Amino acid sequence: MRLVLIAATLATFPAFAADFPPLAPQFKALDVQSGHWIYHGSTTFDGKPGTFTWDEHCSWSSNKLFLNCSFDNDWSGEKVQSEVVDSWNAKDQAYWHYEFFAVGGGGADPFAAKMTIQGNTWTELGDDKDDKGNKSYTRISYVYDSPTHVTVKLETSPDQKAWKTVLDGTGAKQP
Repeated sequence: MRLVLIAATLATFPAFAADFPPLAPQFKALDVQSGHWIYHGSTTFDGKPGTFTWDEHCSWSSNKLFLNCSFDNDWSGEKVQSEVVDSWNAKDQAYWHYEFFAVGGGGADPFAAKMTIQGNTWTELGDDKDDKGNKSYTRISYVYDSPTHVTVKLETSPDQKAWKTVLDGTGAKQP
């Protein structure tokens, strides 16, 4: 009897998903980031030069609507661990990038950024706070020159007019 109930329950699950629209074609653009990536490069924070390493693991959610990426980062000796969620939102016709911090960033202040994808270039633009708590802006650009190699640049600005590069590097998809 239990087996019959389980089989009947499982048979109803496809009916739940049947009412949802098919996946938007915009999700395909996010697929290049899935997998394991290692990033390296240089930083300049507060006028001090340094280096960074990001170890990123990305995979799709079970419903294929969210690309989830776990990061273990070293920003010139400062350790940061975070979870990133990238997605397409059909209502506002935009890509979105959300980053939640467990180590090295405040849990009350996740980073949210509207993201554009044009060809092989991803650009995230979000509000942030500088070291003194003043509103600032962060722009992160990823340029994929192949499915396994990307150039990344992070810039900050107090007014979205004058941008200062604070991170510059490359990423390589791992086998």
